[in-house]
Amino acid sequence: MKYKDYYEAMGLPRTATQAEIKAAHRKLARKFHPDLNQKADAEARFKDVGEAYQVLKDPEKRAAYDRLGEKPDNAEDFRPPPNWNDGFEYSGRGDKSGTQGDFSDFFESMFGGGEGAQRYHPSMHAAGQDHHAKVVIDLRDSFTGAQRAITLQMPVADAQGHVTMQSRTLNVSIPKGIRAGQRLRLAGQGGAALGKGPSGDLYLEIEWREQTRYRVDGRDVSLDLPIAPWEAALGADVTVPTPDGSVSMTVPRNSANGRRLRLKGRGIPRATPATPTGDLYVVLDVVLPPADTDAEKAAYGALRDAFKFDPRANFTGDST
Repeated sequence: MKYKDYYEAMGLPRTATQAEIKAAHRKLARKFHPDLNQKADAEARFKDVGEAYQVLKDPEKRAAYDRLGEKPDNAEDFRPPPNWNDGFEYSGRGDKSGTQGDFSDFFESMFGGGEGAQRYHPSMHAAGQDHHAKVVIDLRDSFTGAQRAITLQMPVADAQGHVTMQSRTLNVSIPKGIRAGQRLRLAGQGGAALGKGPSGDLYLEIEWREQTRYRVDGRDVSLDLPIAPWEAALGADVTVPTPDGSVSMTVPRNSANGRRLRLKGRGIPRATPATPTGDLYVVLDVVLPPADTDAEKAAYGALRDAFKFDPRANFTGDST
């Protein structure tokens, strides 16, 4: 996916005000309009300017875009960093109902559109807009439930059109059994109402913090467990770390590398009585000790002499 430099497309610095953005769009849209400009690249430039304006005129989209920083070195093969929008609060539904047009893959991957702001009239009484944000939690929080202080940032434009980030911190109860992709609804924590209408709600989309040990598939969790060759051959009782604490497990005799052992009910717990509890899968990773010293080399030699084992006895060069 190609990175789009929206400030470059409009010839503006990142410090541009909303008034400067509007003026630049008016000038460039006329300059590159296909009906007025017959150059070969006019239509493409016209689309680029229109897309840039869709982002930079909107304080929320602009603030989200600014989070990515300056144009990256890998602009031709750009991927947003993981959880780049963690804690970014925005208004509207977050769907594509508010964006109509032929936009780039970069735009579509970052922005979901959303509803426009409501026009206020003194006699109106309307509910406030719902707000949305993605929050990143530890996998352990789903196993135990947790109380977390979560800080959100929402873009706000001042009277001069400069966008600043307004922060707020909420104490949020993370329910046991929640999964990535699910949403928590905080009633009345969204946008302010018009007149005497009710405030909107805040929806928090859950995402797992990056981890190297566990892999999650639905409610099932798996991990690779290093074991010694003699534990694989003779069997052993081992301790397995889980997001909810360590548990004991028996490695069966003659276990091969890559063997998958199931610990029933040790995955992500059920969220409701009708929800099944996940399982924990332990994948055995047989780790060979080094043979650096004379004693270690002799031990491997004794093993070779004792077994007379040829791992390639049934392996031939004939690939047919």
